[in-house]
Amino acid sequence: MKKRVTGIGGVFFKVEDPDATKSWYQKHLGLNTDQYGTTFEWRQAENPNLKGHTQWSPISDKTEYFNPSNKDFMINYRVENLEELVDELKKEGVRVLDEIEVYDYGKFVHIMDPDGHSIELWEPVDEVYEKILNDNAKT
Repeated sequence: MKKRVTGIGGVFFKVEDPDATKSWYQKHLGLNTDQYGTTFEWRQAENPNLKGHTQWSPISDKTEYFNPSNKDFMINYRVENLEELVDELKKEGVRVLDEIEVYDYGKFVHIMDPDGHSIELWEPVDEVYEKILNDNAKT
């Protein structure tokens, strides 16, 4: 099997007022925020010619996206070969919360850790995700 987790794809956390939080981080820490938060760009260790991205997103504390977890944050981990990983996790008794969803920019599934945190696993298509980021930056 390939590597399981290859990096952090994103950090998502609940706040009362996402727009106010994004504005605070923009003003005081210089984050270039948009409707989703901000995206940090970096280079992949095994191939520095390839970019990677990590999303930072404050989300309304009313969200149901983290369900069934009632925790205030969710981490998205970048993975290789999501289908194979999900099969292995099921064999290991890990609770898989949903079916794999496929988008042009990657595949996603959610699992639950032993402390009740919903964890999002993402097999990215970095080239497509970067194009989406660049297109959003133009608008």
